[in-house]
Amino acid sequence: MSLFWTFVVLIAANVVSISAILLVRRRAPDGSYFKDGDRASGVFGVLAGGFAIFAGFIIFLAFSTYDQSRSGGEAEALTVIQQFETAQFFPAALQGRMAGEIVCYGRSVVHQEWPQMEDGNGGDAINPWAIALFRSLKLVDPKSASEQAAYGKWLDETSDREEARRDRLHGAEGIVPASIWLVLFLIAGVVFVFMLFFADSGEPRRSQAMLMGSATTVIVLTLTAISALGHPYRTGVGQIKPVAMERSLRMLDSARAVVTQAAPLPCDARGVPVRS
Repeated sequence: MSLFWTFVVLIAANVVSISAILLVRRRAPDGSYFKDGDRASGVFGVLAGGFAIFAGFIIFLAFSTYDQSRSGGEAEALTVIQQFETAQFFPAALQGRMAGEIVCYGRSVVHQEWPQMEDGNGGDAINPWAIALFRSLKLVDPKSASEQAAYGKWLDETSDREEARRDRLHGAEGIVPASIWLVLFLIAGVVFVFMLFFADSGEPRRSQAMLMGSATTVIVLTLTAISALGHPYRTGVGQIKPVAMERSLRMLDSARAVVTQAAPLPCDARGVPVRS
């Protein structure tokens, strides 16, 4: 959720909740609906504390997965560079081909997979350039010691890249399940209704508005934080962007010039295959 819509939701929730308690306050008795305010405050502490503990636990789990997705994207970008370097030790006939395909893999991650992840998709399909790289690897016939070492290293790096891609895609469809959201909203609703019973005709309106508004703000911001962590690729504050892979692609463009690989890449700037 963008910062603008976060403020819109926050203001709307406060308007509704404050209006509700001021409306109930009109007929509320002096001293609120509770005869024993201390006992009611204790019960409210249990409700609010339960919500805080439950929400804090969800935030911790969501942040762990959020960090895993971010780390996966960075590890995948690093592995792409490493595989480009490893490709330089393959037979001369395949060096340019495999180096070009790994560049195309990086481009497709940035320009094709990332927009899909922003929409909550992207975890069901294999990257087409991963298939192309596998087919090219089958053509490699390592003979020298350096070629054999590069062949084994490439297999290890492929496994690392696939594992990093899995971590990156893990958060694309959302981390927090619907059942957890249902519990969070139910607890928030219970807290809201309980707050209405603190309506007190003997207190000034601004005090009652502050009472309800502060509680509403804390709950809304907590739910917003969980939503942001639960959808790490959704557009908004805290969105994970393909910064690491874009940096790797810039480095690969420079590396291709250094190793004098001037042959056209098998893809366009977006990683879409081009017909030869």
